[in-house]
Amino acid sequence: MKKRITLVLLLALALCAGCAPIRETSGVPSALTSASPFPSATAQRACVQGVVQDASMHSLTLALSSGGTRVFDTVDADMSLGDTGLMVGATVAVTYREDAPQHALAVALITAPPAPSAAQDPIAAMIEGMTLEQKVGQMFFIRCPETDAGQTIAQYHVGGVILFAENTKNATPQNLKGTIDAWQQQSGVPLLVGVDEEGGTVVRISRYPQYRASAFQSPQQLYAAGGFDAITADTAEKCQLLRSLGVNVNLAPVCDVSTNADDYINARAFGQNAQATSAYVQRVVSEMNRQNMGCTLKHFPGYGNNRDTHTGFSIDERSLEHFHASDLKPFSAGIASGAGSVLVSHNVVTCMDGENPASLSPAVHTLLRQELGFEGVIMSDDLLMDAIHKKYAVGDAAVKAVLAGNDMLISSEYDQQMPAVIAAVQDGTIAEASIDASVARVLRWKAKLGLIDAGA
Repeated sequence: MKKRITLVLLLALALCAGCAPIRETSGVPSALTSASPFPSATAQRACVQGVVQDASMHSLTLALSSGGTRVFDTVDADMSLGDTGLMVGATVAVTYREDAPQHALAVALITAPPAPSAAQDPIAAMIEGMTLEQKVGQMFFIRCPETDAGQTIAQYHVGGVILFAENTKNATPQNLKGTIDAWQQQSGVPLLVGVDEEGGTVVRISRYPQYRASAFQSPQQLYAAGGFDAITADTAEKCQLLRSLGVNVNLAPVCDVSTNADDYINARAFGQNAQATSAYVQRVVSEMNRQNMGCTLKHFPGYGNNRDTHTGFSIDERSLEHFHASDLKPFSAGIASGAGSVLVSHNVVTCMDGENPASLSPAVHTLLRQELGFEGVIMSDDLLMDAIHKKYAVGDAAVKAVLAGNDMLISSEYDQQMPAVIAAVQDGTIAEASIDASVARVLRWKAKLGLIDAGA
């Protein structure tokens, strides 16, 4: 969508250069006012300039440079503005037909919206007050250590911790909640506390009877027993259990399309085609949002029938057309439903990047940002998995992950990887502005989950 918007704006500049004499010209650049009329059989075109007050997929409200306001409809698909936040506050020129003055034919960007100052944006103010070490710490979602977790959280300023069996199996619900509360007190910025509670083969909490009488079932089992109503009810119960323990992110749902029981990922997936999997993802993400539980769409751009990257390298040679027709659809559904984060796999997807694992590939991250329009937190899969650990040095993997476009790194070797990222910023390999952008996404996600009060 954003590519289309950019193209539309460039085309609009050309259109405006051929407009009929302008009725409202105050402040309009000369390039937009020098015009020659269209043939008499065609209605003349005109342009106005102003500041965007409101924008949506189908309308645009402009505070005119010449005074007053005008509302234009933008129902033509090529003229849709798409991302409303992109245009509000921008100065634009709108081309329209004189015989249909409310219908915008093109919107040309004159100047971009001014960037909010730290005084106007609490998130920017928070980042401005952080050291480089604190900012880099927010980009790490670490595997929770078995001992001295609170000290680690404070020392490394981590953005989040992920619980595994060693953190939950020997605790009572009351003990675990008290421990997480203590971590939050020790953290300078409230923590994301995550867990993989997918249901079925991956359950880090409900597998232990002190938390639930029986482990949560897999999506396939639930759907077979009760359809989407069972999926929704199960999602709500998971969220309520996790929230009662102090967990605020479930690293779910699994969005991978798999219809073959022999696939590595199949037991964790919905087990049906892209359309049905998309409907499943929409249900889960919507309910998680209602329950104020952070969610993570995984494993982008789709596992398919690839091998387990926990234990080795995996090459995916499927075509880009296949991904668009199938695997990307559930991720698009989750993004449209308001998912806060997307986890990128370690598969090498040759149609996108024949050299780098997806988690370390700028091309894969660009596809997620630009083609799918995702604006939330992108995180790598665990950098300790063999697909990464057997090929890349510990520090290099983290630097490559940041350069690729990840906002958060799932890490077990944070004591080595954080210093590597900090050093890469200090020597200019990584731009500090990109660190700031990632930290802003992390903080806005935390604000959305009610962890920080940042007016976001």
